[in-house]
Amino acid sequence: MPKAFTRREAIAGVAGAAALAGAPAVARTFNGKVRQKQPNILFIMADDMGFADLSCYGRQEYQTPVLDRLAAEGVRFTHAYANSAVCTASRVALITGRYQYRLPIGLQEPLGRQDIGLPPAVPTIASLLRARGYATSLIGKWHMGALPKYGPLKSGYDEFWGLRGGGVDYYRHAFQGAHDLWDGTTEVAQAGYMTDLLADRTLLALDRRKADGKPFFISLHFTAPHWPWEAPDAAGKAESDRIAASRNPDAYFHYDGGSMATYAAMVGSLDANIGRILNRLAALGMAEDTIVVFTSDNGGERFSRTWPFTGKKTELLEGGLRIPSIVRWPGVTAAGRTCEEQTMLMDWLPTFLAAAGGAPDPHYPSDGIDLRPALAGQALPERTLYWRFKNHDQKAVRRGRMKYLSIARNEFLFDVVADPLERANLKDRDPQTFAALKAAFAQWNVQMLNDPNAPSYGFSGKELADHFGIDN
Repeated sequence: MPKAFTRREAIAGVAGAAALAGAPAVARTFNGKVRQKQPNILFIMADDMGFADLSCYGRQEYQTPVLDRLAAEGVRFTHAYANSAVCTASRVALITGRYQYRLPIGLQEPLGRQDIGLPPAVPTIASLLRARGYATSLIGKWHMGALPKYGPLKSGYDEFWGLRGGGVDYYRHAFQGAHDLWDGTTEVAQAGYMTDLLADRTLLALDRRKADGKPFFISLHFTAPHWPWEAPDAAGKAESDRIAASRNPDAYFHYDGGSMATYAAMVGSLDANIGRILNRLAALGMAEDTIVVFTSDNGGERFSRTWPFTGKKTELLEGGLRIPSIVRWPGVTAAGRTCEEQTMLMDWLPTFLAAAGGAPDPHYPSDGIDLRPALAGQALPERTLYWRFKNHDQKAVRRGRMKYLSIARNEFLFDVVADPLERANLKDRDPQTFAALKAAFAQWNVQMLNDPNAPSYGFSGKELADHFGIDN
């Protein structure tokens, strides 16, 4: 059975790996190349994109040439995980660098109509980078609490342009009839397809950073390919009109809509718009000084491809958690490399802080680790990863190649390397590992917030069951 690392050992391992760099990250990369300035950071997140929804990860029904090229220029992770199988919880982990269950907002799966959010006093990836001199921008989806108590500008971002909720119509920029498009704290009206608009705004942000010369952290959170299923064409606009005309608030969930062709068009638009952004980055002469990351907030939904896994969004099977993750970091990542090291979204905070020459707030230590060794082709220290999900009382633990999974009190042990489909239950063949991982979960879980009365969703039980295809 793999050795279980303590937190102290894990921290020591990361510190040792970081020491391989010689000087601080802001001055020197892993291959010894001296940097004269802090790297820019462009973090791009898709919404509900499945592990194999890019052609470089195995999608066959369509092509994603831009992101395929990005993977060819950098590192493609095959064991990258979301912190949760749903968006709000994963975003809390990303922005804080910690398990989301340390905060009440992280218990929302996802945030619905509850009056709760990310406390402004909590250090974030944006506030910590801003303290290092970075200009910080959030463009796209927030979904971690509403004004006046909560918002991106209260949590470290210098500027925000996008939606505060969980999703909007791609043409009307509204959800259930309520408009949701903002420039800072000001509601704005702008015609256009949402994916195009978010890319347009990112181009403007890049132009501003070129003009002012500041290192930047741009967190670009697309809504694609999240529902409603509306393509960037006449048929998509007609579908938007139909949903609005129905006056049915549940129509935005689009239970009766979508197709494989529509999904392909939505992902194609996402890929093309990322191409526009990467081209502008190069044209401005900033590509060599910019870390580019592309990933997703959780596993895919109904039109996604998750092969070779089963499961989807809201499930702790691999298909609900495993996500695409591509990184291009000139001077650090070798072109065209595939990495099998295990990562989680909460790892990006310590990684980016290390790249900027800083570290997480000592009063809010990160549960993530610095990924620079993996990005440079080295191994990460073995660690144990944990998940919970209230629906069906799901629990999961991964250590090495082994995964403990519990769904509605049915327990499993899988070797997810040999058996990515999670079909062969090894709990009786390997009772020692099964017991160890189950005990590890119990020990970890008592350190997290647990509120059995916290609602899982802002929807009714029937809506939840119908939407996600589960038994209620």
